Amino acid sequence: MAKRIVLALLAVVVLAGVAATVFQRQLGERLFASVVADRIAGPGLELDDGLHLILCGTGSPLPNPDRAGPCNLLIAGDQAFVVDIGEGGSRNINLIGFDITTLDALLLTHYHSDHVDGIGPLALMYWTQRASTVPLPVIGPQGLERLVNGFNEAYALDHSYRIAHHGVEIVPETGGGLVANPFEIADGPVTVLKRGGLTITAFLVDHDPVAPAVGYRFDYKGRSVVISGDAARSPMLEQVAKGADIIVHDALQPKLVGHMTAALDSAGNTNVATITRDILDYHASPEDAATSAQTAGAKMLVLSHLVPPIPNAFIYPAFLGDAPDMFDGEIVVGEDGMVFSLPPEGDAISRSEAM
Repeated sequence: MAKRIVLALLAVVVLAGVAATVFQRQLGERLFASVVADRIAGPGLELDDGLHLILCGTGSPLPNPDRAGPCNLLIAGDQAFVVDIGEGGSRNINLIGFDITTLDALLLTHYHSDHVDGIGPLALMYWTQRASTVPLPVIGPQGLERLVNGFNEAYALDHSYRIAHHGVEIVPETGGGLVANPFEIADGPVTVLKRGGLTITAFLVDHDPVAPAVGYRFDYKGRSVVISGDAARSPMLEQVAKGADIIVHDALQPKLVGHMTAALDSAGNTNVATITRDILDYHASPEDAATSAQTAGAKMLVLSHLVPPIPNAFIYPAFLGDAPDMFDGEIVVGEDGMVFSLPPEGDAISRSEAM
């Protein structure tokens, strides 16, 4: 009897396998239709009032399949801003369910390629997903207009093709591309936006020979997040970040980069080895970032723009080095899709995953 049951079960399994193979195309189409319908009709990203930080990219120019280029999404009430947009950043913003067409602006810390090479997809989605009649606003320090003009020229043919194909009702001629909103910065901090209870302050950081390079502080209803951009340890950041709830700081671990440099030298790749030596002096180490967070009296330090690429969490302690001994608060090694929520007028910081 037991033998017959086993044989019957095997027969069912075989028949199911055959049916799945024979009808794979039809089943695949139905599965796809169901999944895409759920995703498009889904609620998207739902957040309570407060200040929210979403890491849409925690990588660097060095390839890492698990991390997009530098990208931070800040949401304050009904206002939303992206700070830097590295390659893959807009993909992640979509994956977390955020509506790109509701962005108020893109803010840039500086004009290194890995902080701007995701502009194309972001601007395209801003334009086409809701037939925007105005270009995506971009805020940044002096030099911004040159970047924006170059981007708009580079994408001019693409825009003409899309208008010709879809028509002006779907892709309005007045939309598409970028519009520059530059600010001048020389010494002290500069308020670049103050609206609806939100204040965004820009400040200079040390990223020589890149100048100007800035970070941003977001203040909303008693909560604050500071974004370093790319920076070696910077006294101005420590000053502006006083009492911040979260500092998001770039981080490069020299010991791990040293192993990469040695491997490049051994392989005879002297050009890239020279670059990995050069980058040591204009990025903060995790220990530097922790020291700055301690000096500023921040509650939490989130490390991003991680150099070198970190393959998995097992490497995190080696990446952090002595940083945990230098900061009394919590240190988080950032990962794409992390969400940090700061309710108004309080101390709580809740964490979740959006991807």
